[in-house]
Amino acid sequence: MALSKAELACVYAALVLVDDDVAVTGEKLQTILKAANVDVEPYWPGLFAKALEGCNVKELITNIGSGVGAAAPAAAAPAAAAGGAAEAKKEEKKKEESEEEEDDDMGLGLFG
Repeated sequence: MALSKAELACVYAALVLVDDDVAVTGEKLQTILKAANVDVEPYWPGLFAKALEGCNVKELITNIGSGVGAAAPAAAAPAAAAGGAAEAKKEEKKKEESEEEEDDDMGLGLFG
């Protein structure tokens, strides 16, 4: 799911406010967006402020991937974020190839 330019701008503005320990409100989001010369529909800042109301955003960010089944994607995220997406694909391809070789070794190959 790709974020629109307006959504992404609101996310960054909210992160700026959270990083400075400032309450996230629609007005403050709009002020940051205006200072950054980013035009968004007037409803976006209010929606983001309402969505983050009552949330501890810092805790939310630090606990991403703390679920039981989310360990593998969380480990892959830093590699992709650091520009290692190509390397991650290579590793995945190597893993698939090694699994295919293991299947062949056990006589479970598709063609033989």
